[in-house]
Amino acid sequence: MTRAAGRTSDAGRGGRFDDILGSAERSRAAAWRGSALLLTICLAALGITGFFDATRFLDGAPALAQLASEMWPPDFGRWHAWMRPLLDTLAMSIAGTALAVLASLPLALIAAPNTSPSPMLLGAARTVLSALRSVPEIIFGVIFVAAVGFGALPGVLALAVHSTGMVAKFFAEAIEHVDPKPLEAAQAAGATRFQVITHAVLPQVFPQLVDVAIYRWEYHFRASAVLGIVGAGGIGFELMAALRLIRYDQVLAILLTILVCVVLVDAIGAWLRRALK
Repeated sequence: MTRAAGRTSDAGRGGRFDDILGSAERSRAAAWRGSALLLTICLAALGITGFFDATRFLDGAPALAQLASEMWPPDFGRWHAWMRPLLDTLAMSIAGTALAVLASLPLALIAAPNTSPSPMLLGAARTVLSALRSVPEIIFGVIFVAAVGFGALPGVLALAVHSTGMVAKFFAEAIEHVDPKPLEAAQAAGATRFQVITHAVLPQVFPQLVDVAIYRWEYHFRASAVLGIVGAGGIGFELMAALRLIRYDQVLAILLTILVCVVLVDAIGAWLRRALK
């Protein structure tokens, strides 16, 4: 009887081991099928966009070589004229980020299921955020340039409106995944909705909110350079002027200047993350 029980136990363990092996094999097979499907989709997308058309690359090579020869060496002769546009670009990125964060926090609290006042407001907030994200900031730049004229102001508005949709989405996702126990404890103690948010929700998500805000500031500096092309001021306006004058040596100089500034902004962002944690 003991031997029979032992054989039964061994058979049970063997069956469980076979089940684990079978589950692992099925997981690997599913992963391979998914990878193959993803690779097929990527190759199809490359084919649709003409990436595999070698003739176009060969025909474009002489033009690229000519452009490179006209860009080198870079001409920094007008560097002093770029300092104020660079300052405008930095100011646009900071102001746009500040406005986006201020607008995003209340929208995120409405768009997060665990803090939203009602399902109707939840759906409305998420629809608004999707609408803001769907329009690129350069389109908002064109709209605001037409509305308020040229300069840094339309750039700030374009960055703030577009980024509100993205920043609020990230904020809402962070709020949605907070630990519910502090919220339940605060509610059980009779805290108001505002007190629950300020004492149980925001302290948990503050590091994530800081990370998102700094990331968007870093992104905004690069986006501000692009917005200048449509008349929203900043260094992008100087870049567009150099392109129109076919001064490709100045174009390269401006691009290198932007690169240095982007590296500095990224370094400052990394320092801020360490300092605020």
